[in-house]
This record gives sequence, structure tokens and C-alpha cells, in this order.
Amino acid sequence: MKKIAVYTSGGDAPGMNACIRAAVRAGHYNDLEVYGIVRGYDGMINGNFIELDNRAVSNIIQKGGTILKSARSEEFRTPEGRRKAFEQIQKFGIEGLVAIGGNGTFTGAELFYNEYQIPCVGAPGTIDNDLFGSDFTIGYDTAVNTCLAAIDKIRDTADAHERVFFIEVMGRDTGYIAVRSAISGGAEMAIIPEFPYDKNVVINRLKHGTSDAKASHIIIVAEGHQEGRASMIARDIKEALPQLDCRVTTLGHVQRGGGPSAADRVLASRLGLAAVEGLLEGRANVMAGIIDHQVVYTPFIDTITKRKPINQDLLTLAEKLNGRKYKE
Repeated sequence: MKKIAVYTSGGDAPGMNACIRAAVRAGHYNDLEVYGIVRGYDGMINGNFIELDNRAVSNIIQKGGTILKSARSEEFRTPEGRRKAFEQIQKFGIEGLVAIGGNGTFTGAELFYNEYQIPCVGAPGTIDNDLFGSDFTIGYDTAVNTCLAAIDKIRDTADAHERVFFIEVMGRDTGYIAVRSAISGGAEMAIIPEFPYDKNVVINRLKHGTSDAKASHIIIVAEGHQEGRASMIARDIKEALPQLDCRVTTLGHVQRGGGPSAADRVLASRLGLAAVEGLLEGRANVMAGIIDHQVVYTPFIDTITKRKPINQDLLTLAEKLNGRKYKE
């Protein structure tokens, strides 16, 4: 193998640049030519390849976003689109790919490998931490710290005005961000997609928890909860407890921005290196991950189809600290 290419796809996550940097430098360390594909699968189809040397990735480890940009490609979902992508891969002589992204990115990589057998090793880049095959994903730690900074500030104003704040965080299919943010931010409750929402539990908790000494509360809501957004849950609680001053804050895409934390920089660097080394070892159609501090490789099909459960230790900690039991 002499030439590889790296690309980012899907939602951006803090630490993607650190992973790009690691993949490029690991490639050059092993005497490979390394290209970057700009705008993910769309760039692959349109031949938007740029050669990357070590200087091209200097001074990016601390930056959020992705220097290679990201774009969703409807055309790549079609056989014709993937054929165009393969023709561009051949044109540039690319023999291996490093894909940085999430579930959608690896679904595309799985299809592409099955059709054209271009080896690809992925690195999990998503703030949701929802990919099977790695304890943590690139961007998750930074996103939680972003949420925590907001929760700390909101708690100040909640306490000053004796309000109940429902803070909506990202997590379309998983409550990892919500639970970890709730624990570290001292929130009274986290409402997450993995467990049924019982309005009465929230109502009773607020009834018994509100007193002269404690009149403010923070409740974290994962955006993907089946009962709806935080605004809908807050409306229900306000109807049941009209005496409460309920407010809603949606953190939104601020969670994806900002420079990566130290933990994410180290994780991204390890995974970028592992992806390149995986290619050189002859691996294909797999994602590099870290489990129990060790590098592991998981088939894309498993990362796509297997659900990553919420860490039970986190749930137990949350239960014992805020008095709410999580039941399936």
C-alpha cells in the first residue's frame, strides 16, 4: 500500500481535526502518500482530493470542526454515485481509506467496500457516543464539558429566580450526553431515550423536592426522547404544577463546536494512528475503537446494527445521587 486517503463525513465532532492529523502523520511515518477528501462522500464523487503533508496538518489539533469539511451525499446512496466515487479513487491511485464519522459514514463505507473492495478502516467521530465497538467516541467528552459549562451557568439563574429549568441536550438515540451531564452538573433528573418517561415521577419529584430551602431544579432531557422535546415535557409539568416557574433551554449545535478537550485530543490521535496501522495490517471494513484502554477493531456491520447500551455504572451512580431509578 502506497497511497491512502482520509475523509470526514456526517455530523462534525470536536477532535476530528486531531484524528485527521494523526492519520496523516502516521501515514507519512510509514512512507505513505496521504490525501484528504474534501466534503466526504460528495467530494469523493467529485474528485475533490488534496495531498496532505505533515505541514498541512500543523496547528489543527486544537481546532473544532474539520478542515476537510463534511457534507451529506444523497448521490452516494445510489449505485451510480458509488461508481463515480470508485472511478475517482482509481484515478488518484488510492489503495486504502480512513473514514472519520458515525453510523451513516460507516454504512456508506460498508456498501462501498462490498461493491469495490477498497479497504477502509473507520474512526468513530460523533458526540453522541453511540457507536458499538468503542467505550468513547471522538467529540463526546468535549460535548459533555460544553453542556456542563451551560448547566453551571443556568443553575445560577435558576437559583436566583427559584425556577425549574429543562435543559435539552443532543442524543437522538442515546442518553449518554444527558446522563453524564446530569451527574457532573448535579441535575435532579435525566430523561433519556432508553427508558420510558413517567410524567408522574417528575411531578412527584418536583412536589417533594421544592421547599423554602430548595426551590430551583435542573432536569436534563435528551433530544431524542419518545415523549418529545424538552418544551413539550416542560409544558406537561407546568400544567400539573402551575405554581412552578418552568423554563426551557435547548443547547443545540453549540455542543458540536469548540476546541476538543485533552481527552478527545488523545482519543482522536490514538484512533487516527490505529486506523492507518489497521490498513497496513491488512484490515478492511472495520472501525478502530478503544475498549478497556486497548485498541480493538469491530466490523462495520456490527457498529451499524448493534446497539450500544448505556453504561450501567453511570446509571447506578445517577440513581443513587438523585434518587430516581431507571427501569426498562
